[in-house]
Amino acid sequence: MTRGMEGIVLTEKTLFLPIRPRVLHVAPEMAPLAKMGGLGDVVQALPKALRQIGVDCRVLLPAYPCVLGNVEKNQLPLTRLRSPVNVALEWRVYSAHVLRTVLDGVPVYLLEQPELFSNPSIYPMDLTEASALPFAFLSLAALELSSATRWHPQIYHAHDWPTSLLPAALRWHRHYRQMGLGVDTVLTLHNMAHHGILPEQSLEGLGFDPASFGVDGLEFYGQVNLLKGGLLSSDAITTVSPRYSWEIQTKDGGMGLEGVLASQKRKIRGILNGIDTDIWNPGTDPILPANYEAGSLSGKAACRASLLKRLGWEDDGSPLLLWVGRLVEQKGVDLLLSATERLLGHGCRLLVIGSGHDLYEKTLRTATEEYPGRFWSYIGYSEEMARLAYAGSDILLMPSLFEPCGLSQLIALRYGTIPVARAVGGLADTIIDADGSQKGYGFLFSEYRAEELAHAVERALAAYSDRKRWRSLILRGMSMDFSWKNSATAYANLYLELLGVEASDLKEP
Repeated sequence: MTRGMEGIVLTEKTLFLPIRPRVLHVAPEMAPLAKMGGLGDVVQALPKALRQIGVDCRVLLPAYPCVLGNVEKNQLPLTRLRSPVNVALEWRVYSAHVLRTVLDGVPVYLLEQPELFSNPSIYPMDLTEASALPFAFLSLAALELSSATRWHPQIYHAHDWPTSLLPAALRWHRHYRQMGLGVDTVLTLHNMAHHGILPEQSLEGLGFDPASFGVDGLEFYGQVNLLKGGLLSSDAITTVSPRYSWEIQTKDGGMGLEGVLASQKRKIRGILNGIDTDIWNPGTDPILPANYEAGSLSGKAACRASLLKRLGWEDDGSPLLLWVGRLVEQKGVDLLLSATERLLGHGCRLLVIGSGHDLYEKTLRTATEEYPGRFWSYIGYSEEMARLAYAGSDILLMPSLFEPCGLSQLIALRYGTIPVARAVGGLADTIIDADGSQKGYGFLFSEYRAEELAHAVERALAAYSDRKRWRSLILRGMSMDFSWKNSATAYANLYLELLGVEASDLKEP
């Protein structure tokens, strides 16, 4: 039911919506209830921002043990609805109780199905027909949710491959395709690196018509590609940054689906992620030993002192470099490790926070021993440690191989820490190079080489040595508005277009 994708432009003066779109976000994670990456942050913040401008946004989430534990930990209200939802999969009917809570003003429905939702890691190490069932159930249960809630979405907003079966079902499922003409779907791509690949025979157990397995359907080199099915069947596709929307249509960025994406380019829209500025605010952050804002940076100095004390280091005035994230190739860990000796040779200190590939973790532990007092690694993730590091560090390193959006650079800027990043995806969309523009507040490099990373850091260190210039970069970065306000407006725009609301229907309040 996709209608025209151009025309409506919502501004701060036109946030009065002539209708209140009913939108259900369907995702495997939502911070702080369940978080494995940036997707969880988005699913927490975007519906909240959308509700603030008049969209009736709700979320459907699996009730993993960690989710129920965090509901209790955060003292959120929890009620069980009378009616369960039932979905036929693999020749049997799976039932789930529906629990309802409210997070930041957003109604959240939780699917209580312990048989399927028991994996503490949420995502399986290897995707098989059995390990894909939780995601299939989540996707199809969304289409059954109205029977329990008596609330009927007009738009289903799916996130990444785990929920790509939702739009696909509305086109090719034996039962659910009859619903396809009555609703619209949006699929947001957070990371094209993961597709959801299954054997051909899995379609039968999922309830899909055999005709769905073809070049114009879910078939992908003789196997089923869940993400491909979602791309072809959704009414709109969004990416988490404008640059990423065209990078994924190239051979380097499309991960094998660039041809499919190019064929669907009329419905692709790049909408930059934001951060929840209520949560990420150095002026009110309760975890920090001292709060601060652009008008008074003394608290940042106190955070630096606290961080160095935590690391067991004296403050010798050395610039402190920070890397935080998953220890995987995408994040450019190999560049970081290759450039470490050169960076430390400039008198820098380096702090790395993250977990991931065993080889990277082992190498980081070795580097900590090899460079005592200069290199420190925290293997794992600690919210307290990360926030203190964002506040107490001088420079954030993001040498990503690819980066759909990136949230770390937005958080770092908010906390007055200057990013050095590779000019890809959302990093290029959110960072202006300080040597290329008087409006700049970061440093970018293009080639995926350790030498390029080191050179960019050297440019940042030259700015760091000029205290007046460095302070101006900090203040400029902290003044940037990377809240969800503009992004939520763009999504509201998209929802209205899908529902056929014309620009002339918009009214000022």
